[in-house]
Amino acid sequence: MTAGDRENPVIRTPYGAVRGRWERSVAVFRGIPYAAPPFGPRRFRPPVPPERWDGVRDAAAFGPTAPKPPYSEAFAQYLSDPEIPGDDCLNLNVWTPDPAPGARLPVLVWLHGGALTRGSSAVPVYDGHTFARDGVVFVSLNYRLGVEGYGLFPDAPANPGLRDQLAALRWVHESIGAFGGDPDRITLAGQSAGAISTGALIAAPQARGLVRRAVLQSGPPEATDRDKVRRMVRRMAHRLKVPATAEAFAAVDRDRLLRVQADIGRLSSPILGGPAFGIVVDGDLVPRDPLEALTDGAAPGVGLLTGWTREEYRLWLVPGGLVERVDRLGAVAVAGAMARCRVGSEVPRGYRALRPDAGTAELVGQMVTDHLLRVPCTASPTAAGTPRTSTSSPGPPGAPAWAPATPWNWASSSTAATSPTPASSRARARRRNWPTRCTRRGYGS
Repeated sequence: MTAGDRENPVIRTPYGAVRGRWERSVAVFRGIPYAAPPFGPRRFRPPVPPERWDGVRDAAAFGPTAPKPPYSEAFAQYLSDPEIPGDDCLNLNVWTPDPAPGARLPVLVWLHGGALTRGSSAVPVYDGHTFARDGVVFVSLNYRLGVEGYGLFPDAPANPGLRDQLAALRWVHESIGAFGGDPDRITLAGQSAGAISTGALIAAPQARGLVRRAVLQSGPPEATDRDKVRRMVRRMAHRLKVPATAEAFAAVDRDRLLRVQADIGRLSSPILGGPAFGIVVDGDLVPRDPLEALTDGAAPGVGLLTGWTREEYRLWLVPGGLVERVDRLGAVAVAGAMARCRVGSEVPRGYRALRPDAGTAELVGQMVTDHLLRVPCTASPTAAGTPRTSTSSPGPPGAPAWAPATPWNWASSSTAATSPTPASSRARARRRNWPTRCTRRGYGS
């Protein structure tokens, strides 16, 4: 490596050479295209490889982010979401301590969250320097969002955003060796929507062999009901006064499409439910529900770590001032949560018995958190192996699964061990032999 290369490292990818930068002893490459811009005739279509380029492409700055509406003012004060204009939004970034083919370092591929409608790899907290400093090649990426990535149309394939992620994962498997990574030691990780995507990908037959380990934080492997996504598209079409087809949506001004998407999306939330974008079973990339597929052994040899935070619901309730509103609704809010979680009155009574002094918003929020996250996240480690309470895994060939034994923030460990599980979830757990409790010693103890 020459002195010039040390200052600006150059790596050859399958589509052309890229020049990064050394930043605090870590080589950083940003904005590398892994697929062609998904616009024009490629809009709402599966990703295709980028065009090859001559010479050396500069990779000092983050590439364009996928089209997305901004967060509301209430959420924007908590969540950073940079917007970088441009069509070449299917790009990724690499942080590596040793950009040499012989380094064979472990690799972590990060999928950002944002409800599949917001977020990007340029969010400052996703900087990969710390991982690279500690000997891990870190990769983050952008993928299509909202109606562009997860709209369901009769004239276009489903899940283009998930297909973007698969294309990026294939790029990493093929190319990361040149950046010092080991393609046989790739961990796929994500948070919230990124975790849901991670679960879908490790369950997908088309991704078999691309991932050795997976980390799902605050998002279970799941598929969204197709009608829920269709309702979102139909409501947008009604507002836009166009047919609910990919062809018609592609003719709409992009900014107008985002504004309407944001307006319709305000009617839905994890607490309230309602129409929303999500990964759907499509008979192709997602041939069946990811959690069911994993339960039946769809990811042999993949080590799995799952987790969620103690008070997930605070992100759903606090920024918009919903805590006070839900508290005022009282029994009406509890009835809505029962419908959302598909449970009877014995479940909120159980939560109330555990915390008699808690407000309605806290109880409702905890019920929905358990319904959306605790139960499926507790179940998903069992899909890959025997759950344990460690936070690290030796990986294949045994491919054990791991889940953190974390008590609830407002309950002692003994109380957490008897935290009520929604009745419908308990029934599913019994049918599939899923664990339904959390204790100090682990799930299913």
